[in-house]
Amino acid sequence: MIKIAGKVVELQDIGRDFPRGGVESMIIQKIWGAEESFEYSSIDELRFEVELRKSTIEAAVELNSSGMGFAIFEKSRCNTDYWKRSPDGGFVLKSNVRPSDAMRDIYKNGSLYATECATAIMIVFYKAVLTLYPDALYDKVFSNITLMNWHHIDPVFGSIGLMKNTKDFLPGDRGYFINPDVDPLTPHWQGENVIILGGGSYYGHGIGIKNAEAIIEALNQNRARGSNKSAYMLKKVGRVNYRKLFRTAKSYH
Repeated sequence: MIKIAGKVVELQDIGRDFPRGGVESMIIQKIWGAEESFEYSSIDELRFEVELRKSTIEAAVELNSSGMGFAIFEKSRCNTDYWKRSPDGGFVLKSNVRPSDAMRDIYKNGSLYATECATAIMIVFYKAVLTLYPDALYDKVFSNITLMNWHHIDPVFGSIGLMKNTKDFLPGDRGYFINPDVDPLTPHWQGENVIILGGGSYYGHGIGIKNAEAIIEALNQNRARGSNKSAYMLKKVGRVNYRKLFRTAKSYH
């Protein structure tokens, strides 16, 4: 269900604002058909969320092709022209570089980087916002970036780490596949953070773009010896604060 300015809207009333047959159309249909009520102050706010979800999907696909490697935090690496590697394996933005340039470098020089799946998810969301924000605004809003996991996160992305129960899995959401009986010798296979791409596909760093069955199969291959308990996808998602990001963009203009 979609509400704009407090009123329920029908799909045909807003469908003309989004290209038919495109990614935007798929996203708006998913939001409109959700059991949860999604409320917006204006059609512009709805349009912003749809565009950011689209950019999130694109950023995930691009990161998958960037050449960025997979590594546990103890062995992570980054381009030291833009980032400082912290003792715990995170990437801390250097003070003398522009955040927008540093984020683009990950996609341009992916082979210089390697990290775990949680960091990759954060990179995707940061890059998605960069697609919509002018560089000047982006550099102002995200002047102190630390890329690692949900413990080092900008407040506007806080809800990504705090996943909530849902029946609605929307393109651009963060999802999670859990491996409850992971092999203790391979703890990094305890689960897979993913970006929901739509059409039954997911992006997970290290696994790539796969359907749910393939991700579960990969996790099941790393269960404790003798375990028959299958991995599965949690009925939870993490979402960015679309409203706050929209208001920030609107105030800039």
